[in-house]
Amino acid sequence: MPELRTDRLVLRGWRESDLDPWAAMNADPQVREYFPDVLTREQSEASAVRFQTELERRGWGWWAVEVEETGQFIGFTGLDPVNEDMPFTGVEAGWRLARPAWGHGYATEAARAVLAYGFEHLALSEILAITAAGNLRSRAVMHRLGMTRDPCDDFDDPTLPEGPLRRSVVYRLLAEGRQVTGA
Repeated sequence: MPELRTDRLVLRGWRESDLDPWAAMNADPQVREYFPDVLTREQSEASAVRFQTELERRGWGWWAVEVEETGQFIGFTGLDPVNEDMPFTGVEAGWRLARPAWGHGYATEAARAVLAYGFEHLALSEILAITAAGNLRSRAVMHRLGMTRDPCDDFDDPTLPEGPLRRSVVYRLLAEGRQVTGA
């Protein structure tokens, strides 16, 4: 399983020591603002185990993100095949960081490394990013990454209940002509 590095971050496999900060992150209503619910400790632990299993099985997926200088776990980023319930297929890039890590450019920096990995090592022709229409912070990251949105691709996420979180937007970045540089 590869470890990805940027100027400030290490994208790596999941460790036991990540579980407490991961659970705290997922229990934070602001971090989970664009998800139906916060997660319990058990749900967070199960997701970390699932992420690590996928990393080991495929060699890519949702990496834990730490600040290299301090070794502090700050969240996750990675690539994953689009859920089969979605009205499209492909590989999705995503990220989620603890609130103290917001506003430092970490999401964009980590996502750039993941996009470079997807294009250069997995030979993907396109990478998607999906979020709730109202999630302006994630959409800003998508813009900074050079991703583009076609409103015709917007959809109601069938995995979410009726309500304001259901309307979702899709951003795309093609390997051909991309401006993303590696980590």
